[in-house]
Amino acid sequence: MPAEKFNLSFRARATYYLTSLFLKGLIGTARLLPYTWRIPAMGWVAAHVLAPLAGFDKRVRDNLKLALPDLPEKQVKSLCRAVPDSAGRYLMEVFSGRPFIERARKATVTGPGYAALQEAHTAKRPVIMVTGHFGSYDAARACLIGRGFNMGVLYRRMANPYYNDYYVRAMSTIGLPMFEQGRRGMMEMVRHLKDGGIIAIVADLHAHGGKELQFFGQPAVTSIVTAELALKYDAVLIPAYGVRQPNGLDFEVVLNTPIPHSDPETMMQAVNDDLEEMVRQHPDQWFWIHRRWKPWYGLGVQPASDDT
Repeated sequence: MPAEKFNLSFRARATYYLTSLFLKGLIGTARLLPYTWRIPAMGWVAAHVLAPLAGFDKRVRDNLKLALPDLPEKQVKSLCRAVPDSAGRYLMEVFSGRPFIERARKATVTGPGYAALQEAHTAKRPVIMVTGHFGSYDAARACLIGRGFNMGVLYRRMANPYYNDYYVRAMSTIGLPMFEQGRRGMMEMVRHLKDGGIIAIVADLHAHGGKELQFFGQPAVTSIVTAELALKYDAVLIPAYGVRQPNGLDFEVVLNTPIPHSDPETMMQAVNDDLEEMVRQHPDQWFWIHRRWKPWYGLGVQPASDDT
């Protein structure tokens, strides 16, 4: 759990505060541009300025070496630019408010999961939309809220408390309710599910206390809480993705076949497999920068060359 401001050292508070000021300034400056300019502009800055400075190229390369070792060097180089470009676009979209929401609500919704969602909604049966750090998952949320679905989201508070407040305010403009990861947020989320609501959960994080499942054929510590919630509250578990289109601005919302109820580990392995298939189709849209395979108490692996 990230620390509260008052529990941080002066040095940590100062570092977080200055970092937050920089990000707010960058985002604020970009917002002066028309929407169709600011999104690709932030993508370019993230890919060609921020990523090289932060050393993200190495992390992308390490993860690709682990998951897709036979990928040609030309494509690896391309992904080193395309992955942070996609992340930068997503960041700017979240802070763009109404223009982003209006564009996301125009997205086409495809896949067999949409019929399952409609059926559950009519029956007032709870639904869990499970996704990953792929494309623009908030585009999927904005689109479905715009179609009349009572959809909340579980989010993880950021380590930087100054930036977190700014981020949560921006996220809340896309739609409410929002449930912060933790005891109180979980209780509120459960009430929402019991009332036949829909929640969205990003499930591709390395999770302390998780189970060692597979992702791209490698051990990946994965939380099984999402599946446990689906089983306990008889919720339909639907993999959902906001797939960025070739113009870099529009989306297709893809709702895949619901995950059959069985046991939590089997279900979450199916979630990992579903996401893996999407990433293989659109490798530039997954966040290869984060440490999905890092170890925890002897579980999981990490590329041998990753010294961070």
